[in-house]
This record gives sequence, C-alpha cells and structure tokens, in this order.
Amino acid sequence: MRTDDLPAAPASRGCMIEARGVYRSFGPTPALQDACVSVAAGEILAVMGPSGSGKSTLLHCLAGIFTPDRGEVWFDGRRLDTLSDTKRTQLRRTSFGFVFQFGQLVPELSAADNIALPLLLGRVNRKEAYRRAGSWLNRLGLDGLGGRRTGELSGGQAQRVALARALVAQPTVLFADEPTGSLDSLTGEHVMGLLVDLAREEGTTVILVTHDARVAACADREVMVRDGTVINPYVTQVIP
Repeated sequence: MRTDDLPAAPASRGCMIEARGVYRSFGPTPALQDACVSVAAGEILAVMGPSGSGKSTLLHCLAGIFTPDRGEVWFDGRRLDTLSDTKRTQLRRTSFGFVFQFGQLVPELSAADNIALPLLLGRVNRKEAYRRAGSWLNRLGLDGLGGRRTGELSGGQAQRVALARALVAQPTVLFADEPTGSLDSLTGEHVMGLLVDLAREEGTTVILVTHDARVAACADREVMVRDGTVINPYVTQVIP
C-alpha cells in the first residue's frame, strides 16, 4: 500500500509518524491519556517507562494495531487511525516492520522461510524473496543457518532472524518492543548494535520500547511514558 493512498493533511516538517492527543482504554482501565509524540524521519526514538505505563500500547497505536478511542495518529503526513482494518494491515506489510521481545517467528518454518515470508505475502517472486532472505542471513552472520527452524537456533540467532524479517521489505518505520528483553546482556548488546547499524544504513525510522537504559542509550532521543502520558514528546531537531 502506498502512503499517498492515505488521506492527506499538513504535518510537522520532517515528522514521519505522530500521535496527537491519543486516548486508549481497556475496559475501565485507561492505558493512554492525551498521549502525544512526534518522531522525525530517520530518527531512532526510545520509549521508556515502568511496566503498565502505556508504552507498548502507544507503540501499537502508532503502528495501527490498536485504534485510539480518541485522538489522531499520522504517518508520513497522512491520517492512519481512520483507515479500515484491511488498509492498516496492508500498510503494516509494506511500510512497517516489527521486532518483539520473543521474536514471534513461525516455529514450523525455517529461518530463511521466516525472513522471506513478508516478501511472499507482498507477492514478491519466490526466487527473489529467497535471494533477499539469503542476503540478510549473510549480513547478520547467519550463513548456513537458513534451513534451521526456530527451536534449533540460539536466542540471539533467533532474534537476528526476527530483525532480518522486519527489515527485508525495507520498511519506512521499524517498531521494536523490548527487542533484547529475552536475551542476556552481551547478546542483547550485539543485537541492539545490529539493529541500530542496519537502521542507519537503510534510513529507517525506529520506535523502540524498552525499560533498559543501556538499550535506550543507543537511540537518538528518549521519551518517558508515565500514567499514559508522554514526557518531552516532540522532535527538537530533524535527524539528517
């Protein structure tokens, strides 16, 4: 799905994705209350906060997985939250990539299958999809592991496969929710270093949810979520 298929309106200069006054509740429990955040194109933003503060809910709203009860979400200058479920799903396949704490790889598929999957869903030719998957395996030091399934990989290897799957379709925005949370500190540092380096190479905007200050230090900027609101939410400079 092309971003010019979205309803257009003026946006902040250099802003890639933005939440404006977002409220979201689960039953009687508020998760987000007047949450605002603005992320520049090419910026790596760390979203921090205690457990239950609303940071993962914010990420899911920005990614179009949740729709806000009130407020607006904008992507590349166009309204996201008013799209149909079908169009938001298409957008997540073409413009967004995701890395989660436990990878969420498909266990029945091999590493190469998992990486190629977003391309195949996007109707990329099968031969080309697996060629690109192989290239990412090589980039991430996973040569010879393409035929292995999730259970045959170490935690660090599986998370590198998840990172490759998230980036193989060259998304505009990468959403990462505690991407090193299930890894030991040394492996987590390695995976985080790869994530940052690859995002820089690809020019990808990254929104990273974490409770780890060492992970957040890899970002260009940090915001804090407390009781469903975002502290210091706005871009102070456009990342070149």
